[in-house]
Formats: sequence, structure tokens, C-alpha cells
Amino acid sequence: MSASADIALVRKVYESKAAPEVLQEVMDPELVWDITPGFPGGGVYHGLESVGRDFFGPLMENFEAFYPVGEEYFADDEGHVFALGHYHAVTKKGNSADVRFVHIWTARDGKLVKLQQAGDSLVVDRVLNA
Repeated sequence: MSASADIALVRKVYESKAAPEVLQEVMDPELVWDITPGFPGGGVYHGLESVGRDFFGPLMENFEAFYPVGEEYFADDEGHVFALGHYHAVTKKGNSADVRFVHIWTARDGKLVKLQQAGDSLVVDRVLNA
């Protein structure tokens, strides 16, 4: 796929606010989901099913809303898309924050196969414990 087609896949995730049906559509079932240590749920998850159950399940126990907002996108010719943006987070207690992130996606054969994430875990910690 072209760099612009790969960016379109990633944009679809953000524009849907990471809607489960969109994730199913654009992500490979064997997806690797690599979240920065120290971030809630930090670690490496293997498979879309594990991402939903083991990452998003526990994460959403603390949040009314938690979704990515893409702001800038860059791509190379090797299937990598670099996305800069923020998570919009609203806790169950009603606290809110926008948390900066950098995502590095890998696309292959029209599907997203890997995410590497770096996010501001300090801001997430503060909004959860305010």
C-alpha cells in the first residue's frame, strides 16, 4: 500500500474514536499492541482479542471516555505511520485531561499489524488520582 493509504487506515481509527467495529475492520487479528511501561495497562499485548479484553477492559473501568485524537501524520515507504496527538480522557469521577501521545503504527496488506505507543503517563496518573 502507499503511504497515503496507510495514513488513511490510521486516521480511520482516530476519527472513529477507536470504535470497536472500526478496530475489527482495520486491525490484523494478530496485532501487536505495545504500550509504554508506566502508562495504565503498559505492556505488550498479542492479538486484537487480548487488546480488547486485557488492555481496554481494565482501562475503561476507570474512564467514562478515553479516545485518541490524531493531530499530525507522517508515513514512510516501509508501512510505518507516525501519529502525533492526544487522548481525550474523562474519568468516572468526572475529571478530564488531554494526554499527549506518539503512536508508531505498522501497516501490512491493508491492515494495521503493530502499534508502539508513548504517552504522558504522569498526566493520566494525575487525572485518575485527582
